[in-house]
Amino acid sequence: MVFYFIGTGNSLYIAKQIEENPVSIPQVIHSENQEYSADSIGIVAPVYGHEVPSMVKEFLKNAVFHTDYFYMILTYGNRHGGAAELAKKLCDECGIAVHYINVIVMADNWLPSFDMNEQKKMEKHIEENMAAILADLGARRNRIAEVTEADRAAHRQFLDRMSRMPADAWQHLLQVTDACVGCGICEKVCPATSVRVTDGKAVHIPGNCQTCLACAHACPQKAIILTVPEVNPDARYRNEHISLQEIIKANCQK
Repeated sequence: MVFYFIGTGNSLYIAKQIEENPVSIPQVIHSENQEYSADSIGIVAPVYGHEVPSMVKEFLKNAVFHTDYFYMILTYGNRHGGAAELAKKLCDECGIAVHYINVIVMADNWLPSFDMNEQKKMEKHIEENMAAILADLGARRNRIAEVTEADRAAHRQFLDRMSRMPADAWQHLLQVTDACVGCGICEKVCPATSVRVTDGKAVHIPGNCQTCLACAHACPQKAIILTVPEVNPDARYRNEHISLQEIIKANCQK
């Protein structure tokens, strides 16, 4: 059993290599029964600020997992900042006995820092790295990916920057321009009902936004932009192996 969370498809691409029909966390997080039993249970998720998205944290805190082998695969772009160590701490806090946590570098979809056109060109050895991870999982290896002091320092620097910003800063990262035609794609790809189409125009609703940027990347008009500068406002990203319909199926809350 494999659970996943996605914004632009990277983690679904990884999850599908482990199991043919992985389970979307946004689609089950509100289920009454949050108890799961399987021979092995995995979580595949991106890291935002070196940690899993808040929805994934909520899922791990509320769900009960019965398994002999629990693992996490975390996708990241530029720097993981000790994500495996942070995920291990989260599992410990949730009372989850985790056997394996690894990270895999992929395209980074964070628009304030990266040009999506450049990210698409970069060779990140995804297939080679994933083959090693699949071998580990097949052998039921017990391992938490190595974290260096430089990784920890990067996370401390991130936390320091965040401490000087308003607590809800990321909830106000998105804005909808007049280019919006009300197609509703943004609403369908949002995992947290943070975008709604009202009177023919999309509206971003702060409060539970996961800052996955799925809405901005999927908008065909590029009508959803950021309130901070972007490296390349004309470039957007979706994992080439994942269709828009798959992201909608994973995230749509209607």
